[in-house]
Amino acid sequence: MEVYTKTFQTPTGQVEGVQVKWPGFSILLVAGSKGFLACPAIDVDACQRYDVAVAIVESTPDKPIGTLDRFPNRKVIKVNEKAKDLGIEESMDVSDAFTLIA
Repeated sequence: MEVYTKTFQTPTGQVEGVQVKWPGFSILLVAGSKGFLACPAIDVDACQRYDVAVAIVESTPDKPIGTLDRFPNRKVIKVNEKAKDLGIEESMDVSDAFTLIA
């Protein structure tokens, strides 16, 4: 297992990315002070029950996010109510959502 981190600067502040990588599989997320964006391995509904804003970023076995460098170039595909309250919407560019969670 390997762990990578990356800081992204947005107009409203920094967000921090984390990737945990195993052979053939990774979990990626980027967190700010107001919530986080993650790969589809995260349970959006469970996060809502904990009152945490979360949005899921497009990723499939055929076209995985793969790295933190590619994370901002994706679209949001699922949003919980708490994230909607921040202004995050499905089909939004992830780089725009970073600004809303910072």
